[in-house]
Amino acid sequence: MSLAMSEAPAPSCPVGMNGFLGGRLRLRQPTSGHRCGTDAILLAAAAPRDLSGLAVDAGAGVGGAGMALAVQRPNIRIALLEKDPFLSALARENLAENGLLHRGFVSEADLLSASSRAGAGLGDGSAALVVSNPPFLDPARARLSPNVNKRMAHGMAAPGPAALSSWIKAMLAMAAQGGLAILIHRPEALPIILETLSNRAGAVTVLPVHPRPSISASRILVRARKGSHAPLAIAPPLFLHDGDQFTREAEALHRGEALIDW
Repeated sequence: MSLAMSEAPAPSCPVGMNGFLGGRLRLRQPTSGHRCGTDAILLAAAAPRDLSGLAVDAGAGVGGAGMALAVQRPNIRIALLEKDPFLSALARENLAENGLLHRGFVSEADLLSASSRAGAGLGDGSAALVVSNPPFLDPARARLSPNVNKRMAHGMAAPGPAALSSWIKAMLAMAAQGGLAILIHRPEALPIILETLSNRAGAVTVLPVHPRPSISASRILVRARKGSHAPLAIAPPLFLHDGDQFTREAEALHRGEALIDW
């Protein structure tokens, strides 16, 4: 997720190191505000295991989802698209920390501007896969956090459904014909997601993610293939917890020992 450049945290913002995928991925990230976690791990795990070519992490932040993709799939290159210079710098450090400089790069650009993306090395139609964890909240309808990092990561820059629609259209623009777009969002966003994908992508599959079997889904993973006309499908749900512990499936995903089969 991106921060607005005018409200970026200062370079002195405290930063810590966290391990993911059973220690195979190490990320420097701010110690407060929005931080990489389950959403990024699920997004990376949702991509095909035999993926090759270029994968773009759109609104990458410090690069968690994109680098998790790269760690688990040796045949891809990754582009971390992030407009905030502070987070972009951390993403570059994280590429180096994880030995991925030869397989990835940071594109410091505005996702919603085709010219900005192209100027940073990401031309339209260039990616086999585009993944994203967009900001979830409509600033006209939600109370956003006073923390700048969290507020800008969780809230779209503009009110209304057009903001999310523009985000998805930009993802599809970067995808090659026949390429995939995968995003994670809240279930209430599904109508605008499906409306935006209509006539632009098909083979849309929706996977509900439930905190526990007895609780409604709190997230949805949505996968679509650009240019396809295949019908909508609903995948079996993923349950994250059994009591106070991760389910066996969720634990394997977090440790990088499994991918989502959908």
